[in-house]
Amino acid sequence: MRTVIPRVVAPLLLLAAGIAAVPAMSLARPWDPDRKVVVAVEAPMSGEGKQDGLDQLRGVELAARQANAEGGILGRKILVIRADDQGMPDLALPTFRRVARARADAIIGPYNSSVGIINLPFYMRARIAPVQMTSTDATSGMGVNVQPKTRQISPVEVAYVREAWKPARVAILAGASTFLAGEADGMQAGMQAAGATVTRLPVEAGATDCAPIVAEALASSPDAIYISTKINEGICITRALVASGSPVKCLLGFANADPSFIARAGVALSQRCLFTGVPLPQAFPTARDYVREYRAAFGIEPSTWGSFTYDSARILFAAMRRAGTTAYRPVMRELKATRGFRGATGTITIDPRTGDRRPVAVTILQVDDAGQFTIVDGG
Repeated sequence: MRTVIPRVVAPLLLLAAGIAAVPAMSLARPWDPDRKVVVAVEAPMSGEGKQDGLDQLRGVELAARQANAEGGILGRKILVIRADDQGMPDLALPTFRRVARARADAIIGPYNSSVGIINLPFYMRARIAPVQMTSTDATSGMGVNVQPKTRQISPVEVAYVREAWKPARVAILAGASTFLAGEADGMQAGMQAAGATVTRLPVEAGATDCAPIVAEALASSPDAIYISTKINEGICITRALVASGSPVKCLLGFANADPSFIARAGVALSQRCLFTGVPLPQAFPTARDYVREYRAAFGIEPSTWGSFTYDSARILFAAMRRAGTTAYRPVMRELKATRGFRGATGTITIDPRTGDRRPVAVTILQVDDAGQFTIVDGG
């Protein structure tokens, strides 16, 4: 008789087995004053999402350049290494192994929740300090995080849709990944609590013909449509919505709020729906120096997430200096003790219980005629 492992249990067994298999040599880092402080950046640096990933890499590189110009960390220079996971869960463990072989002291990332939920426990077991970039609530407590989590994003979305649009019927089109499904869960619960009828439809990853699912959503006569997908599917759905001629209001979830959406879809299509997101660094008064120095260093405009990895690196370096070491436990203790840190993305305080930042700027955005994200009045 074949044994079937429940889907919820199988990943836990995989993690338990993999953690036990981490070689002991990757756990010990004797003090060596001549050894560089190795910081890996894990993000999608190729494939879909590479614009985000490369922006995140540049944010860390900028912070490292600045720190090295001031003597590095405890007299040691910082070496930044790439860890391209392509945003793919199947590459979560191979990426971790590459980072462990490089004897990294810390990891900034991963960015994709479906990757982080797999490999963050491995980084912690290997004593590689994680300053992660995932948004799913499931990774709270796995290192520290300076960007918003689902429980911080959903209330903003729900409040805007409920108060600005007052829908009686809402259609939700959602991907199946950890973060995308979590976003959709939050919107569904919030709308149902407000008395709205919700129709939820699954969106296949990589979908290229979204006319059928948009037609199915519109058949429920929604007053609003909420789209929780990656950028490719978000563009596909928005294009089908425009083609349908329906005037229904629509909100694209957090994963779509990126300049690459506008670059690929064009301004007119990008103006069809609103977005949930964080302001671009150019809109943060606290990021003026970062924007100027990023332009000077790389010759291009910064995108959304490099400012968050820049701040991630800076709180990491500050924690190492306060700890007087790059060792895992003292550094993690100091990271969780971060209070009132003045970052490019605003003041950063870490909740020591969860490792998450509080509070985080999340807002409702629109695209203006110049192709830039701007904050919606009341958003």
